[in-house]
Amino acid sequence: MSYLEQAKQYTGNDVEQIFFRPLLTGPSAEALGVRVLYNLPMPTVVQLWDGQRNALQKFTAAGWTGGDPAKKYQKKIDMHRVKAELGFSAADYFSLVYEQIAARADVNMEDLTGTLLEQAETELFRRVIAENIRATMWAGDTTAAAGYNTFDGFLKFFKEAVDKEAINYTSYTAAQMTEADFVVTLFDNLWQHADTRVCDAKAEGTLAFFVSSDLYYLYEKYLDARGGEGAYREQIDGRRELTYHGIPVIDVRMGSYLASTALHQSFCLLTDRRNLVLAVNTADTPGNEVRMWYNPDEMENRQRAVFSAGCEVLDETMLIYAYRE
Repeated sequence: MSYLEQAKQYTGNDVEQIFFRPLLTGPSAEALGVRVLYNLPMPTVVQLWDGQRNALQKFTAAGWTGGDPAKKYQKKIDMHRVKAELGFSAADYFSLVYEQIAARADVNMEDLTGTLLEQAETELFRRVIAENIRATMWAGDTTAAAGYNTFDGFLKFFKEAVDKEAINYTSYTAAQMTEADFVVTLFDNLWQHADTRVCDAKAEGTLAFFVSSDLYYLYEKYLDARGGEGAYREQIDGRRELTYHGIPVIDVRMGSYLASTALHQSFCLLTDRRNLVLAVNTADTPGNEVRMWYNPDEMENRQRAVFSAGCEVLDETMLIYAYRE
């Protein structure tokens, strides 16, 4: 056998349960670093409640002292219908899928059932979609002629907000980045000028620095120079994750995607993770599907997924941003 010719189509609940839910929930969703909303009814609207402050009152007499009702704000996430399509030479595709199966310890290579092949094909396509959703979430620009232009990403929002002076931001230069300790100065500057509600999120464990890879590397170099046995061991073994004063420092890993765009190439963002929202819907639009089939005319294996996606910053005042000029 050197070709995979059996067609596979997921629609309705199968799209959700078999394909997208493992991609957008649990550890997979946490790896994105932001808040993920999956299959909320469209149009996707996030309800934001402003809790009543000073709710405790003296108990002196009967009657209602609750004051005004809690304020409710709504934020609508602009969802876009997108599709992902891939085509492989039949021989190459078989090799890719076969490699997925051969890497498993519980597989009898003399008896490859249809279920094993289906799982391997699904995992191969799922990885591609996951990475493209992540990339578009940051670098998406619907005005671009090519590239990641299916829905607008966070970096486009930040750039436009900076141009309009609509968010709390600062800037730095390439010359400032010649010293490793600059990155600590930058982190401290963002912390000191952030909204108090942003700082309060630290206690909830939801605050994070989202940084470009150059700043992440600069922070690693700063830690390497601290000296001591711990720093030496980390320099040799590497660091699984970085934090600054207990706040995670997340490398968004977008360098290869941003080079051909007009978006900021180097940046640092301090915000509550829940303030950055990615929404994906596979249920509310007719025609949403995942399909994998063999085209005998072209001797090509093809894959297609159709769904809706979009992202949004819920509260502009709950973030502080820095970028390289």
